[in-house]
Amino acid sequence: MDNIISLDSLEEPLRCFSSLNTSCLKIDYPLHVRVLLYILFSTSSLLTIFGNLLVIITVVHFRQLHTSTNYLILSLAVADLLVGGIVMPPSMIRSVETCWYLGNTFCKIHTSLDVTLCTASIFNLCIISLDRYYVVCHPLLYHSKMTPTAIRLMIIVCWGFSSAIGSGMIFLELNILGNEFYYNNFLCEGACMILQDKAAAVLFPMFCFYIPAVIMLCVYGKIFCTAQRQARAIQSTDSQMTTAKEKASVSKLEKKATKTLAIIMGVFLTSWLPFIVCNCFNPFIGYSIPPILFDLFFWCGYLNSMSNPIVYAFFYSWFRHAFRVILSGGIFRANSSHTRLF
Repeated sequence: MDNIISLDSLEEPLRCFSSLNTSCLKIDYPLHVRVLLYILFSTSSLLTIFGNLLVIITVVHFRQLHTSTNYLILSLAVADLLVGGIVMPPSMIRSVETCWYLGNTFCKIHTSLDVTLCTASIFNLCIISLDRYYVVCHPLLYHSKMTPTAIRLMIIVCWGFSSAIGSGMIFLELNILGNEFYYNNFLCEGACMILQDKAAAVLFPMFCFYIPAVIMLCVYGKIFCTAQRQARAIQSTDSQMTTAKEKASVSKLEKKATKTLAIIMGVFLTSWLPFIVCNCFNPFIGYSIPPILFDLFFWCGYLNSMSNPIVYAFFYSWFRHAFRVILSGGIFRANSSHTRLF
């Protein structure tokens, strides 16, 4: 009798679909926690859309900004806008409800877009660093190397390679090819996650993150050294040729350049490194990293798309001027596209 009572008192585990035995387990957050998470994630998504939309309108509308460098920033803003508008909202529902209720087909489409757009964002950041390298370190070669044709080709390769990785990982299942452990332990109704086998956990992050990150670190390191060398050369000139005010101005520009480069790499690495590291080690430790932690690191990566408009646009005075014109409605005036921003 006691055994019967004790068995009846046991609660069934909460599942995404209570009528299916093959359904995934569900974590039921308290109502106030769910509301708070929805507000937080929705705000992040809206800020990502708003910031990147401002950058896109700025580059497209003002003729003075129709330059090769700004077309790279435009490509980055498009990738980040799509992350905020297409990827983040369904991810928000999955993160808060801890289940995927939008169907298996849309799960594959969403996950493929997630990988494609995040990879495109990282590749665009890498290309921008190369563009900055030629501007600062080899200004005489810039117009011969970074031609409009070369810029267009790099953007096409960036998006093409990102699309190939996104579709190959998800639709061809190259990330879990032949992984029986995944099919036996993680394939359940209500799941929509990115897991990789050991080979994929090494190869995909290498091409999508580590190689671009190393390139960016080396390039920005070279830019920093070149900027310092140029500043020292100016400050070491004859005092009669360079006034104290000019030297102070050079020192100020040097500090600003150092701060900008530190923020660029700091935001990028802080956003993506936790997820990439966990994603790499997870197959080697039996996929023991909690899904909640993965979700947290996922959103850290998404927030890079929200930060990029601030890091790559708001640092430039002419972008800030353009934003003021847009937000004040000045772009609706006649010939506003010819406004001098600098």
